[in-house]
Amino acid sequence: MDVGVFVPLGNGNADPATLRAVGRESEDRGFESIWLPEHVVLFDEYESQYPYSHDGRFPGGGDTGMLEPLGALAFLAAVTDRVRLGTAICLIPQRNPVYTAKAVTDLDAMSGGRVEFGIGVGWLREEFEALGMPFERRGQRADEHLAVVKALWADEISSYRGDLYDLPPCRMYPKPVQRP
Repeated sequence: MDVGVFVPLGNGNADPATLRAVGRESEDRGFESIWLPEHVVLFDEYESQYPYSHDGRFPGGGDTGMLEPLGALAFLAAVTDRVRLGTAICLIPQRNPVYTAKAVTDLDAMSGGRVEFGIGVGWLREEFEALGMPFERRGQRADEHLAVVKALWADEISSYRGDLYDLPPCRMYPKPVQRP
């Protein structure tokens, strides 16, 4: 059985010394993976219902904050050698899929192929609004963004045409160490 560690790094523990310790201690203690969450912004007051608690409230307040996971995982890649590095989860319908594909590819290259790319559709309407992204059709947007990401990772000349996103024929290199 493989056991990983989920580490919400944010306000109060988002500093180089803590990240370095998380990476080194996770590896030294035999954990298989380190997983980081994603929320760009959080709110003190919101109407959305967090689906994983009885009261519908997200654990932690608006001042909790979180490090952007791909950047933090790149730091962890530099201070570890074996442990796998994962997003738990990347809110793909909130992100530009081309930049997401590039950031994950670069992380995979810098880590020697240790990336686990966990994705989700998100639950916090207010976060989507703060990012200027529509909350509606986020599931379809996630599907299309993931198709764009896969095309950029796998195809020599990548393209995609969907209802919500179009990618003209282009090239993205380097490709990930791992194959999608």
